Amino acid sequence: MTERGNIRVKSILISLSRYVSPAMLAAAGVLLVTIIALFVPPYIGMADNGDYSRIIYSNGLYILNPDYKTHFFGYFVKEYGIFQHFNEHAAALFSSHSYFIRLAIWLNELFYSDQLFDIRFQTIIFLAMYTIAIYLFIESLTWKIPRKYGYPIALIAIFIFADTAYTAFFNSFFSESIMLIMTMLVFAAGLLMYRNRYNDYVLMAVFFISALILTTSKQQNAPVGVILAVTGAVLVFIRKERSFRIWMSSILVALFLSGIGTYVLIPKEFVNINAYHAMTRGVLMESEDPEATLKSFGIDPQYAVLNKSIYFEPFTTVDVDSKILEDHFYSKYGFGSILAYYLTNPSQAFKMLDIAAKHAFTIRPPAMGNYEQSAGREFGEKTTFFSLYSNVKHALAPKTFGFVILWVILIVGLYMPSFITAVKAKHMRHIQRLPLILGMILLGLSGIFVSIIGAGDADLSKHEFLFTLVFDLVTFVAIADAMRRYLWRSDEDAAIQ
Repeated sequence: MTERGNIRVKSILISLSRYVSPAMLAAAGVLLVTIIALFVPPYIGMADNGDYSRIIYSNGLYILNPDYKTHFFGYFVKEYGIFQHFNEHAAALFSSHSYFIRLAIWLNELFYSDQLFDIRFQTIIFLAMYTIAIYLFIESLTWKIPRKYGYPIALIAIFIFADTAYTAFFNSFFSESIMLIMTMLVFAAGLLMYRNRYNDYVLMAVFFISALILTTSKQQNAPVGVILAVTGAVLVFIRKERSFRIWMSSILVALFLSGIGTYVLIPKEFVNINAYHAMTRGVLMESEDPEATLKSFGIDPQYAVLNKSIYFEPFTTVDVDSKILEDHFYSKYGFGSILAYYLTNPSQAFKMLDIAAKHAFTIRPPAMGNYEQSAGREFGEKTTFFSLYSNVKHALAPKTFGFVILWVILIVGLYMPSFITAVKAKHMRHIQRLPLILGMILLGLSGIFVSIIGAGDADLSKHEFLFTLVFDLVTFVAIADAMRRYLWRSDEDAAIQ
C-alpha cells in the first residue's frame, strides 16, 4: 500500500474512533446480522418441541395449523391465532416470559392484527433489548482503552454473540432468549459498576431487574436468585453511603427470596416429570445395581423396571400419574436425597457429569429445525447462516467434565493476582471483579448440576443452555482482558482497569 493509502486508512480509522465506539460497533454489527437472519427470507426461528403450549395458551395465543404436531421438532412456525373470546386456559407455570409475550401481542394488535399474531413482534422486543445488552457488555470491557484493542474485541463479540444458534431463540417461545439477554445484562451491570462507569444506582436497578427476570423466567433458574444474592454481597461495599448499602442489601434479599419463590411455585405436574427423570434417567441409569439403589431410597426394588424409561412414553409399565407411584415412588425422594446420593457415590456422579459435559457446549438444541415448511427445506434442517462459532464450539470443545474443572481453575488463576492486588490496596470497588466472575461461573455450573440432580439426562441440550452461555461470556471477558493487557499486570493500575 502506498504512503497516501496508509494516510487515508489512518484517517478513516481516526474518524471511526471519533464517532463509533467499540461498543457501538459491536451492537450495530449484532443488530445487522440478526435482522438479516430473522427478518429476511428464508426466516430463521426455532421449531416447537411440544413445550410452547405451556406458555402460549394462558397468554391468549393458540395454534392455527391443524397439522401443527407434524411440525414438532422440524419446522419453525411464525404465526399464531389470538383468542377473541373467553380464554379458559390457566397458566401452566409462572414465567417472566409471559410479560414479554403480552407486550408483543399488544404491539401486534396495534400495528398488525388483532386476530393473527406474528412472533416477530416478540423478536423486535428481544432484539432491541439484546442490542442494548451487547452495547453495555462491550462498553464495560472497552471503556477508556486504546481503540487498537477495543475494535478487535468488538469484532470477536459480533462473531460469537450474533451467531444464529443464539439469536434464533428470539423467534421462538423458549425462555432461552430471555436467559441470553438477562444474563448478559447482569454481567454487564456488575462489570460497569466495577469500572465505575455510569451511575451506580442506575446500574443497581439494571442488575436487580435483569436478575429478577432471569430467575423467574424458568423453574430451573430458581438457584440463580440465590447464587446472585450470595455472590453479589460484595457489591454492598463498593460505596460507603448508607443509603446505597441499604438499597443493595435489599435487592439482594429480594433476589434470594425470588429464587426460593420460583422453586416453591413449580407446579406439581412438572415436579413429578422432573422427579421421574431424575431417578429413571439419572440415579438408576448409571447404577451397577438398580435394585440396591432403590432400596437405599426406601423404594421397592421392583420399580427397577422403570430404569431408563421416559415419562412421556405412550406405553408404560405403570401409569406415571398414578397414586401408586405418588405414594411408593415420588414421595420417597427429592432434590436433597438425590444430591446426598451422588455425594456418597462420586464415581456415579462423575459418570453423570461426563454425560452432561457432552451436551454442555452445544448452543443450538440438536433436535429442532430452523426453517418454515414453506421455505422448502428438509424436516429438521438447521441454518448455516452466521453459525461458524457455534459449529466450531460444538465440534472442538472437549466433552468431559474434567475440562470444565480445568476451565474454572484457569479462569480463577488468571484473575487471582489482580484480586490480591485490589485487596492489598483496599479498593473495595475493584475487589468485586473476581467474585463477579465466580458468581457467573456458579450460575453456569448450576445449570449442569440442577439438570442432572433434578431431571437426569432428559433434554440436557436445552437444560444446560445457561452453562454454555456463561462459558462464552466468561471466556470472552478473559480474552478481552488478555487483549487489553489486564491479566498480566499486578500493580495498582491493573486493579483499577
